[in-house]
Amino acid sequence: MSGCAAESIEMDSLTPTPIEIATRPPARRRRWPIAVLCLLLGAAIVAVVLYRSPAQDAAPRNRFAGQPIPVLVAPTVRRDMPIVLDGLGTVQAFNSVVVKAMVDGPLVAVNFTEGQTVAKGDILARIEPRAFQAALDLAMAKQAQDEALLGNARLDLERYRKLAGSNYATAQQADTQKALVAQYEALVRQDQAQVDAARSNLDYTVVAAPLDGRAGVRLVDRGNIVHAGDATGLVMIAQLQPIFVTFTLPQQNLPAVANAMRSGDPVVRATVQGTGRAPIVETGKLTVLDNQVDQTTGTIRLKATFANAESRLWPGGFVGVRLQIDTVRNAVTVPPAAVQRGPRGAFVYVVGADDTVARRAIIAGYEDEQATIVLDGLTGDERVVTDGASRLSEGSKVVVATAAGDAPPPGRERPAAPGAQRQRPPPG
Repeated sequence: MSGCAAESIEMDSLTPTPIEIATRPPARRRRWPIAVLCLLLGAAIVAVVLYRSPAQDAAPRNRFAGQPIPVLVAPTVRRDMPIVLDGLGTVQAFNSVVVKAMVDGPLVAVNFTEGQTVAKGDILARIEPRAFQAALDLAMAKQAQDEALLGNARLDLERYRKLAGSNYATAQQADTQKALVAQYEALVRQDQAQVDAARSNLDYTVVAAPLDGRAGVRLVDRGNIVHAGDATGLVMIAQLQPIFVTFTLPQQNLPAVANAMRSGDPVVRATVQGTGRAPIVETGKLTVLDNQVDQTTGTIRLKATFANAESRLWPGGFVGVRLQIDTVRNAVTVPPAAVQRGPRGAFVYVVGADDTVARRAIIAGYEDEQATIVLDGLTGDERVVTDGASRLSEGSKVVVATAAGDAPPPGRERPAAPGAQRQRPPPG
């Protein structure tokens, strides 16, 4: 028993108590040497990266340092530069007339075809004339009757004057007869006015073209009764030769446009974009400058006249307008792509004889899609960079590339074309 008790006591001493289990440190606390070792290894790697030889690190990066930069260049050119203002215009008929009936009656004939070109005086339609012919005949008959009465009254007046001179009639009778003659004369003039009105109404039954132009869509068919007060009319005729183009420009251009008109008729070009072909360009002259600025839009309205000999401009169509207001003679020009913008203004990179670039400040003037006028900073015999300027700085070395593509980076060769064979050096 004593031996068993001793063995039981010894086993109990080896088994941990709950208090010992609670106070024992976690297993991760016994792994801290491993974590320290990992930190030391990482610090060593960082030290090797940061403190390795600068020459070894800079060698790949400086492989192309100091070598020429491929750029595209263009020469400065001295030429006469036109000053052009662009706008959007609307084509407007030179004259446009809605042909209407001047009298009431049935439309008995239509003598034109829709879309036909008509001349002034061509008969377009006819209105039933019989009622108007009868009215004219009645007026003429009344005029003949009154003229007969007037003739008789004048004869009586001559008799009364002779009798009054011989004291066979009183002066009062002669004066009364004179007044009757004047009354008949006035009546005859009234009859003449009635005849003229009736003849005019009869003439209005024949509807004629008031101007040369092109007939539009027929608005009334034959057989309808037309009235002088109809709003629609019979047809609209538009004069296309010549023709107007109206357009607007910002009011800031008003002084330049007005000065150009005082110097002469500025040239205007209207461009119509064709379908599947080159744009259509018509040349005309500026003829009208409106007398006020539109306060709503801040623009000034202008009108140009075009001969339109081939009828390529059509009323209501939109066209691009280019108004030439001046020409700068012998101006120094560069491509617009050559002009760079910076905090101190415009500048260009000028390529010297040794293929180094110099940054040159300039004063840029008028510019269009093709060229920019340089007012100051260039003399007209330099080369300027048009592509690749973003990689340049003062004194950079450049190599001029062809327009087909940039030159290959220095130290590299273009790959040979597929199927091309490398040439072997000739035998020594």
